[in-house]
Amino acid sequence: MVKIAGLKSRKWNDITMMLLGITTLILINVVGSFLFTRIDLTEDNRYSLSTITKTQAEELEDIVFVRVYLEGDLPADYKRLHDATKELLDEYRVYAGDNLQYEFIDPSENPDQKERESVYRKLVKEGISPTTITNSSLEETQEKVIFAGAIISYGSKSAAWQILKTQMGVPEPIMINNSIQQLEYELASVIRKVSTVNKKRIAFVEGHGEYSKLEVSDISKHLSDQYAVERIEINETLTALRTFNLIIIAGPDSAFSEKDKFIIDQYIMKGGKVMWFYEPVDISLDSLRKTPTTMSLPKDINIDDQLFRYGVRVNRNLIMDLQCLPLPIVTGQVGNTPRQELRPWYYFPMVIPKSKHPIVKNLDAIKTEFVSTIDRVGKDTSIKKTVLLSSSDYTKLVNAPNRVSFNILRQKPDKRQYNIGPEAIAILLEGEFQSNFKNRITAQIADDSKIAFREKSYPTAQIIISDADIIRNRVNVERGEYYALGHDRYTRRIYANKDFILNCVNYLLDDSGLLEVRSKEFKIRLLDRPRIEKEKTKWQVINVLLPILLIMLYGGLSYYIRKKKYTE
Repeated sequence: MVKIAGLKSRKWNDITMMLLGITTLILINVVGSFLFTRIDLTEDNRYSLSTITKTQAEELEDIVFVRVYLEGDLPADYKRLHDATKELLDEYRVYAGDNLQYEFIDPSENPDQKERESVYRKLVKEGISPTTITNSSLEETQEKVIFAGAIISYGSKSAAWQILKTQMGVPEPIMINNSIQQLEYELASVIRKVSTVNKKRIAFVEGHGEYSKLEVSDISKHLSDQYAVERIEINETLTALRTFNLIIIAGPDSAFSEKDKFIIDQYIMKGGKVMWFYEPVDISLDSLRKTPTTMSLPKDINIDDQLFRYGVRVNRNLIMDLQCLPLPIVTGQVGNTPRQELRPWYYFPMVIPKSKHPIVKNLDAIKTEFVSTIDRVGKDTSIKKTVLLSSSDYTKLVNAPNRVSFNILRQKPDKRQYNIGPEAIAILLEGEFQSNFKNRITAQIADDSKIAFREKSYPTAQIIISDADIIRNRVNVERGEYYALGHDRYTRRIYANKDFILNCVNYLLDDSGLLEVRSKEFKIRLLDRPRIEKEKTKWQVINVLLPILLIMLYGGLSYYIRKKKYTE
């Protein structure tokens, strides 16, 4: 009887524990439906959205639909990019709820070649750049087209999201790793672009020989997706700039009046942002095409003192860089046809950003033409000065005036002369600036309430770039057409000029700090591919034979132990 009673007691204890466990699980689920939390145990928080992105997702007022075209039979590295994109969208949807919907589409799934090409053309037109991958074997060489991008729609607006960010000279696995790092920023940036209602205002300043509307059409078009873009002539009008959040001074070639300088200065003092694209040397490729030799001449547009007061000096020189773009040169005759070859043109540095600043981090190469150096000057500790772009280690400087000739294309450079090292060509200034007109104006102007003169600025920022061509797109004046910003007619490559300018503007006008998300880094441990190729056979043998040997060893030991046990 005691034994039966004990069995019943244990049975009821087991039932009680089971019911308690079920009740606990139900309570946890009920509580979990009201309280939400996620735990990311990765060292670099790769599965956690930043606070800025979470807030954006939670504040969406309509459905964002994302069509991702990175699907199908993908190579391993691109499959990793695909998975990271899906994980990001899933994480974003946790905070956006039903306001984020997505689907993955294979643009190459149609077996009909004409239909596939039609889809390809449509995607390119919408702004997604294709990537062609070549797989070679002894039997054949196959090419696969991959569209690593997406189209994001919100209401009546849509925009392209280029998931894969190409970088010149960077191995594909590292390039994809860098693209994964930028996924959150790129997604949040495009969603903000299509969902923004009240746009901040940008003005391209006119009246001092700045670039025409056609010459900055491409960047203006892309800025218009996110900002209200206008053109304004100061014309010595005190209130000309007051309603703008940012002004862009692109390629001026005639002198600023003191009154225009004063208006720009007070615009900055009251917190306005400025991007200066200023070339202190007068020279162009067109003048070289007319004659084999031309002169580079200093150019004075009366703003050097103002920039000096803000903390920089743009020098009247030209950078020659061994890391540069090519130009065609006639090297001989084939019958009656001139033979042309592409040769490096050292006056057109190809700038590869090295800074970790969010504006330029992981950007591709940038195209420049006849660029000068910028020095940081002054001892004002309230101004933070960050070099965004610089020339390569193999740099040479020539002061203006100087003779410039195509003849340098016909001979190899003396590398011993290209030893100056990196020279700054784009600098970000942040802080509280001193007015260029401090102690220079009359008491009447200083005390005028309409002018509201300030000697020191509110915290603000400026970017100074010593090559105006960075923002200018090539144009066909006769047809009134323009080419993509950063397009090089000889190599048919599009450089990252547009991304650089957009990042600069976003940084200067981004009150939410979204651009800081670009600083996020993932520590992805990439395989050592040369070592893989070298030790491939060794590891194949180990992976095949070692498990078999371990099983045979285990079987032998088991047999020996059993035999010894039962023999005794």
